[in-house]
Amino acid sequence: MPKFSVSCSRILSLLALVTLSATAWLTFAQQSASGQQRPSSAGQNSAGQATDQSQEPTETLKVNVNVVNLFFNVKDKHGALIPNLIKDDFQVFEDGKPQTIKYFTAESNLPLTLGILIDSSGSQLRVLDMEKEVGGAFLKQILTDKDLAYVIDFNIDASLLQDYTRDVHRLQAALNKVKINAGYVNPVPGAGNPVPTSPSTQRGTVLFDAVYLSAHDMLSKEIGRKAMILLTDGQDEGSQLKIKDAIEAAQKADAIIYVLLCADRGSYFSSGMSYYGEADMDKLTKETGGRVINVGNKFDKLREAFDQIAAELRSQYNIGYTPINTKLDGSYRKLEVKNKENYKIQARAGYYAGVSKD
Repeated sequence: MPKFSVSCSRILSLLALVTLSATAWLTFAQQSASGQQRPSSAGQNSAGQATDQSQEPTETLKVNVNVVNLFFNVKDKHGALIPNLIKDDFQVFEDGKPQTIKYFTAESNLPLTLGILIDSSGSQLRVLDMEKEVGGAFLKQILTDKDLAYVIDFNIDASLLQDYTRDVHRLQAALNKVKINAGYVNPVPGAGNPVPTSPSTQRGTVLFDAVYLSAHDMLSKEIGRKAMILLTDGQDEGSQLKIKDAIEAAQKADAIIYVLLCADRGSYFSSGMSYYGEADMDKLTKETGGRVINVGNKFDKLREAFDQIAAELRSQYNIGYTPINTKLDGSYRKLEVKNKENYKIQARAGYYAGVSKD
């Protein structure tokens, strides 16, 4: 399993629970609505109450009802976000079977946990400064005092540059520290910049490893709304893991992935290399409920893309339901949300059922 190349003060090594107990889940929803801080399980029972060891033991009946939590956006045929819909406007299907919606709300103020993953491989030389500037402005725009964010950069390794914080200045400082590390370069006559060489023998851009580590080590134990934003040309070269591993980790962490394709295609074409990253990024985002936005090397397009993501993250619907399939076997379940008006639903493709501890 790949590891971060720097130490982390808050590395989380547990796999994400895709289901929560009904009591804890409802407690979290109530606290979020009232603006309280995120719940902590330390020294509490399943209802969030302090335990009293001095009480006489009583016979209790424990009921563990699993609730699947699903965040999604709704858009019209032009891509505009659709607000003000109600529970009766939707149907949810798991493995093709209709489910009963138990909880529904528009979650614009629920705490957000956000990871910024920035590609610092050689192919990003001409767009890196743009990414750092616009990415820093985006963080200032979207983060509130209830949110947390972190910064990872990846090239021949993945590095945690800034652990969880709500301090925008620290996050911006971390972005500003990012430097190109190609690991190996191939000179392009007259171009004066490095581009990736053949990935057959050496590592160059461990994109899939970085996504896996972000999901598994950072987001898996967080609750509520979770998202990753990748600033990259989308080409993986040398990861130890495959794209399916990255997708599975993100789905188990309930994390939405957005990819901003920042690529100076001239670097590839001038060296006679092919560009193949976009298809992988399309799959990565669709499976997790995000999307790809192609910005090339244009400052205004990147700023507009960040604005779109900010609007989507603040305009999500949240559905909760108890699955008809009650087995806790770790299996993958396909999800589908339908709308009576046939609006476009932007949601993750599925989730992994939790594993029973019995």
